[in-house]
Amino acid sequence: MKSIQGRMLRAIAPWAMGCALFVLGTGRSQAESIAPGFAGDYSLVNLGSAPGVPTSYGGLTILSGSQDTLLLGGAANGGAGAIYAVGITRDSGGHINGFTGTTTLYSDAPFIDGGLAYGPGGVLFYTGYNTNTLGQIKPGSSTTDKTIDLTALGISSSVGTLVFVPSYAPGAGQFKIASYSSGGFYTADLTPDGSGTYDVSNVTLETTIPFGPEGLVYITPGSPGFSVPSMLISEYQQGRVSAYEVDANGNPILATRQDFITGLVGAEGAFLDPISGDFLFSTFGSNDHIVVVQGFVSAVPEPGSLV
Repeated sequence: MKSIQGRMLRAIAPWAMGCALFVLGTGRSQAESIAPGFAGDYSLVNLGSAPGVPTSYGGLTILSGSQDTLLLGGAANGGAGAIYAVGITRDSGGHINGFTGTTTLYSDAPFIDGGLAYGPGGVLFYTGYNTNTLGQIKPGSSTTDKTIDLTALGISSSVGTLVFVPSYAPGAGQFKIASYSSGGFYTADLTPDGSGTYDVSNVTLETTIPFGPEGLVYITPGSPGFSVPSMLISEYQQGRVSAYEVDANGNPILATRQDFITGLVGAEGAFLDPISGDFLFSTFGSNDHIVVVQGFVSAVPEPGSLV
């Protein structure tokens, strides 16, 4: 298990070293907050630590078929890494506002990092750091069913995160995976292997994104302040979440980067709640928390509308 400083010093690419050393030298100099350009439309709530989940935190998502269970990576970046099912509460508007205190072990997930998402066939995919692996858990399993070595496929060690491009975003259906260490942002194909899991092939490096990507989400259309297709990226080494416009294939356009949340320590996994549209992310290290940002348009269609 790496400390937050150890992780940054051992895995920072050369282009980020100056920025990372500034973060280490100054510590947590400001409270987490929405950047000024977005503060009028979005609000941030820190829910604190999830009960019963060992630190440090990894990726997160909502349990398939449930509205009141959060899946969260615990003991991240170590051999004891696992995914925990955490009970959550919602307010009258459907926004996640707390934990019930009920937490159970969902599955092992050795070395889980910032990537955790459902893919084809209801398979739960997660990234493993610093083993540079992709884990797959089939529906109903409580152990990892398949682990793929990504180094052999040309993905720079070590991977940090992944995302499946949603139907409302450019490049819908594509599988994206990003290296924490190099910032490489890749598109890859998934093909069934006949056992309920998937092989990875045709890995293509699309671009390189800075500052240690750990969480990726595509912003729902119509959300305030985003007039063109965009995504949010948790940038671990900068202690912030940044917004990027995306191209026709769902890849971030580096020149469009702007702050969305600042003042974080260890920005980690990321997820858009399909019920409320809220942006959820975890933090890793000395301040393992779950943070909720309200203000996004929900991806769930209104009754009677076209999907």
